[in-house]
Amino acid sequence: MQDDLMLIQDDAADSMKKAIGHLEQELTKVRAGKANPQILDGITVDYYGAPTPLNQVANVAIADARTLTVQPWEKNMLQPIERAIIAANIGINPQNDGIIIRLFLPPLTEERRREFVKRVNNEGEQAKVAIRNIRRDAIEGIKKLQKDGLSEDTAKDAEADIQVLTDKHIVLIDKHCEAKEKEIMAI
Repeated sequence: MQDDLMLIQDDAADSMKKAIGHLEQELTKVRAGKANPQILDGITVDYYGAPTPLNQVANVAIADARTLTVQPWEKNMLQPIERAIIAANIGINPQNDGIIIRLFLPPLTEERRREFVKRVNNEGEQAKVAIRNIRRDAIEGIKKLQKDGLSEDTAKDAEADIQVLTDKHIVLIDKHCEAKEKEIMAI
């Protein structure tokens, strides 16, 4: 019985860490005014009929504070990469010079910064929902164990532990979102 309880708590903690990791990954994709190759993560290119991540068919580098360069390993991949970047709708128009693709990040306007902050807050809210769903599933598991013979006091303690874990991760989400918001709003 105690082993099952520990398993539920460990699974909840592990799942919450994964939710935080996912949030961090999503926040790196939101640009904050300076060039960051991670904004191209998640873009797939049609590589001889197979969808392939952009970083596996080209070298992505930072040329300067506001410019990214994408140099394909095969010259014939310029057009598919350019099409994939346009289709990804990341707000940057690629400029192809026949050898390399340059992505110039325009300076962010106040309105655009606010849109990015809304996107960050939306990602944070999605992460909070995921954390709460994990809490709900863990508490349901504890209640099932209680029906199978776990003492009421032990079940209440375990539920309290899950709640403490949930609160800790919600605070962590808020900190990540606040830090990203400061980064976006900094001029």
